Amino acid sequence: MTELVRKILSEALGRMGVSAPERIEVEVPREESMGDIATPLAMSLARTLKRPPRKIAEEIVEKIGAILGLAGGAEGDFEKIEIAGPGYINFTFKRESLYRSFSGFLRQGEAFFRKDIGKGRKILIEFVSANPTGPLHLGHGRGAALGAALSNLLAAAGFKVTREYYINDAGRQVGLLGESVFARYQELFGIAYPFPEDGYRGEYVIDIARGIAQAEGDRYKGLEFASPNSDYFANTACAMMLAVIKTDLEGFGVAFDVWQSEKELYDKNEVPGTIEYLSQKGFVYEKEGATWFKATLFGDEKDRVMIKSGGQYTYFASDIAYHKKKVDGGFDELINIWGADHHGYIPRVKAALEALGYEKERLKVLLVQIVSLLRGGKPVQMSKRAGEFVTLREVIEEVGADTTKFIFLTRKADSHLDFDLEVAKAASAENPVYYVQYANARINSIFRNAAEKGFTVDSDSLGRAGLSPLSEPEETRLIKKILLYPAALEAAVQAREPHRITYYLQELAGMFHPYYNRHRILADERELSLARLSLCMGVGLVLKDGLRLLGVAAPEKM
Repeated sequence: MTELVRKILSEALGRMGVSAPERIEVEVPREESMGDIATPLAMSLARTLKRPPRKIAEEIVEKIGAILGLAGGAEGDFEKIEIAGPGYINFTFKRESLYRSFSGFLRQGEAFFRKDIGKGRKILIEFVSANPTGPLHLGHGRGAALGAALSNLLAAAGFKVTREYYINDAGRQVGLLGESVFARYQELFGIAYPFPEDGYRGEYVIDIARGIAQAEGDRYKGLEFASPNSDYFANTACAMMLAVIKTDLEGFGVAFDVWQSEKELYDKNEVPGTIEYLSQKGFVYEKEGATWFKATLFGDEKDRVMIKSGGQYTYFASDIAYHKKKVDGGFDELINIWGADHHGYIPRVKAALEALGYEKERLKVLLVQIVSLLRGGKPVQMSKRAGEFVTLREVIEEVGADTTKFIFLTRKADSHLDFDLEVAKAASAENPVYYVQYANARINSIFRNAAEKGFTVDSDSLGRAGLSPLSEPEETRLIKKILLYPAALEAAVQAREPHRITYYLQELAGMFHPYYNRHRILADERELSLARLSLCMGVGLVLKDGLRLLGVAAPEKM
């Protein structure tokens, strides 16, 4: 539907001698009375053409009329084309056109949904990247759900996507984890070792200490936390914690193509090499014994330290080298998914990219807001396992990976999210994932029943069934909603927002359930039954595709 409107608008602009935008903006009106598809094209052209938007809209509609051979009324695919407000152009499709498109959709299947937006462009999506110093919490889980769904969505749209996890396995935090484990290890042998003031607490630290004791015995009993002992405990604890993180992500259905180690950037001299490169370009200076990057030259609010006066590298230093490695990998776009508390970090990383000679617009950062965990509307207490928060694994074990993932994706990433465990477990319309999955299961039940009664229920056969018996307003609305799925996918891709698919699926399920409750699918008239089965097939195909892109199962029975 949207492509047909874009095509006719582009042809109309051509007749006006106006170059069409690369992507003509179209949208679905909120009010049904305003048509099926609307465009603000005339308003966007007003400044360029120096004419009132409504006058531009009138000329566009006139040219469309000439193209379609209109004679007092719309012909072809459109029932009517109207101008509304300051210059919106609203298109209403004929029912016969909708039927024709819908039948084509059933026969084409997934190919009907797909549009090669990416054209093979390479995108690197870095997400989760939690420090391997503790278990994943809900914020990490929300970032994981977003990154995985966005990767699926962009890959389906023709991009070459690489999924990457950045392991912060160098620096003070890893050393602090090692010392925390060292203290618990000594306690296992009855030695009171002072626990670090900012150390990591929680039973997982004790578990790591027990693992080391089991592997090494009392080899480190009574020793000091100094190299090489400190190196062993830090590296071993980090590796064991990373293994736990990988297991949790695997259980969440999230996979990565690359696990990039921060420590490796130092081992391969990439961090010092990057600083030297910036120095040669004149963007580095020494002050008070520290090495600084001239970030203010590139729009940051202040210059940034890369090497402290004591000789220690900052996290920012390795981040510069890491992003240089990303761009050098030939990626056309870099997407970082960070927690909302990293908002102030964006300008300095973009400044570094620009200093390295790259376009800072190549980096897009998606911020993920915090998740508040509730049970029946009341905040959930902290976890004993983590000592500070409820872990992602605990939530998955209680409500399931699919439900957890879907709920994480029900809101825009930078919006606060309340996650109520009781709602997540409810088998009702209150539970968004249950509502959508149940619609799919209900459709599969319909097909099983239909097959038992002798109906052929494959998409090709139903795609050739006559749709004229579908005369109910709800049926027309469902067909329009299904045909707008490619537009929903495109909008989600362009905005880099998978939650738009979640919204769409909830709306589609919200239209299907009441329709099913009001109308018999297998009616007395065979032609009507086939037409309604075709409609159910369309709903089911879209539900399965959308759920698959979100990384959520589409169960056939519930």
